[in-house]
Amino acid sequence: MSVEKTRDGHEGGWGVHEPERVTAVETFGVETIPAEDRTATAFDLFRVAFGGANTFATVVLGAFPVLVFGLGFTEALLAAALGVVVGGLILMPMALFGPLNGTNNAVSSGAHFGVVGRIVGSFLALLVAIAFFAISIFTSGDILVGALDDLFGTGRSDALVAVAYAFFAVAILVICIYGFRFMLSVNKVAVVTATLLYLLGAIAYGGDLDTGYGGFAEGDAFAPAFIGSALLVLSNPLSFGAYLGDWSRYIPATASRGSLMLAALGSQLATIIPFGFGIATATVIATEAPEAAKVADYAGGLIAVTPGWFLVPVAIIAVIGGLSTGTTSLYGTGLDFSSVFPRLTRVQSTIFIGIIAIAVVFVGRFALDFVATIVTFATLIIVCTVPWVVIMTIGFVQRRGHYLPDHLQVFNRGQRGGAYWFSGGVNWRAMGAWIPAAVTALLFVNLPGQFEGPLRNLAEDAGITSLAGVDVSLLVAIVLAAVLYVAALALFPEPRAAYGERGGRLFGTDDAPAPPIVAKSR
Repeated sequence: MSVEKTRDGHEGGWGVHEPERVTAVETFGVETIPAEDRTATAFDLFRVAFGGANTFATVVLGAFPVLVFGLGFTEALLAAALGVVVGGLILMPMALFGPLNGTNNAVSSGAHFGVVGRIVGSFLALLVAIAFFAISIFTSGDILVGALDDLFGTGRSDALVAVAYAFFAVAILVICIYGFRFMLSVNKVAVVTATLLYLLGAIAYGGDLDTGYGGFAEGDAFAPAFIGSALLVLSNPLSFGAYLGDWSRYIPATASRGSLMLAALGSQLATIIPFGFGIATATVIATEAPEAAKVADYAGGLIAVTPGWFLVPVAIIAVIGGLSTGTTSLYGTGLDFSSVFPRLTRVQSTIFIGIIAIAVVFVGRFALDFVATIVTFATLIIVCTVPWVVIMTIGFVQRRGHYLPDHLQVFNRGQRGGAYWFSGGVNWRAMGAWIPAAVTALLFVNLPGQFEGPLRNLAEDAGITSLAGVDVSLLVAIVLAAVLYVAALALFPEPRAAYGERGGRLFGTDDAPAPPIVAKSR
């Protein structure tokens, strides 16, 4: 394992780095990536983002519309398509911050939340990443063990499950330690291989698939089921909002904004493949193995309806999917953690968070049995992340895409002041929109049996019967964040120093000068 060094011979730091090899340990943290090291492309962004979603974790989400919400095959596909398109469109602008600022999206959010307030984005990313890391290992490990049992009669003991989990956890950690370029090389293979195997599944399950399956959501229950399914699928693209900058920071600042946004959108539109696989197999399970037709036993149901010749491809998909989702989650987590605690290098923080994430997986699975709780937790964190994404997007439009990368690094360098210092390092315009939007949205969450917010039935109580039972938390988060942040920008103009020559696109600015950048007093 070799480590790339700066040209002055020091590992990491703020020096100028030689171009990194795939097998070299990445030493860049959240500092601005030098222009000469930004050799990635928009297509690379597509491959990493799609690779992180082209997994069994997404497949399981695809099973929800059929097995949980009760939609038929066609209706489930339509709901999934709607969720993917809308979610991808909301996600698109989040691909722009990395190339502009040469750092991850959490640090870039300092332009809108303040260089101290941007810690909100870091911790949201941290929580989402640990949750999806656990989900990827749970789903891929269980599928792999089930496939091996059917192939070789190995059984499904806790010991074998633990070995499978350990395999995924260690492999993911090693890939993340190597860093972006190694992760990119893994995803180049994973994206193509997994996609081909999913498409091969059309042959494996096609004979048993009843495309006319109508589900059990009928009458008044249909609309809530359809909307709920679409919102669930929509949450998957939005979960990438905090992470696109982790990968796009290696793309030159001169890259076409249109190509970057299309890469982000395309990576999510392509997830209709794993979503479709989940919907199709869930339909087969519902008709051929109804006793396993519950998402808690999706792995068992899938193995039960899988023909013998396709068990090996299923095992391969489990391995590839677990590595893809796990690496994209854990890599960003280590990067974000190093931005919150600048004294830690990216490698050190990745190892530290990796150990915690692995502990969560094993304790959660074998001691507390909270697999379903992890899924619920991930959903709740995404509800909190959505208003953050909305505020970032509106802020980008208001600033006309103008940013000062050096000023974004003030907190990381132990300094204070600069264009994004605002009030003690926090911009209360953005924070004042995010907090009430996130809290209110949580009150509307409706996950029966897991988390039921006190306002979940507000629409029904108000006489809007078409929304009875529908989880509208994401819609509340989007609308409320947009309204509150726009109002804050209009009523309390931001300092002119944070803007370019043309000023704000939507609202005016304040002439108050930015405080000078100085070292923090001890």
